Amino acid sequence: MASHPDFVNYVAEQLREAGAIRSRKMFGEYGLYCDDVFFAVICDDQFFVKVTPQGEAAFPNLPKVPPYEGAKDSFLVEDVEAREQMTELARITCEALKSTLQKKGRK
Repeated sequence: MASHPDFVNYVAEQLREAGAIRSRKMFGEYGLYCDDVFFAVICDDQFFVKVTPQGEAAFPNLPKVPPYEGAKDSFLVEDVEAREQMTELARITCEALKSTLQKKGRK
């Protein structure tokens, strides 16, 4: 079941304080970018964030499940009303991902 654009827009709005959020339709679902860093997906109207060591340290109780069959585990953010938690997780995740990309010599 494909995600609804209204849900995607709501999640992006909730994350607005994390940085420049944009969504991109991918294979019938959506990828989310923060300041041009791909950090999350929305599948079946559920919000999933990439797992990083920093994210795990900050949010050890968030469930981790694959967003679709064959995918790596991601954090499942069940409470999309928790704006502060979502924003903090997005910031932590994107900083970690940026650092990883810079170490690999990418921008």
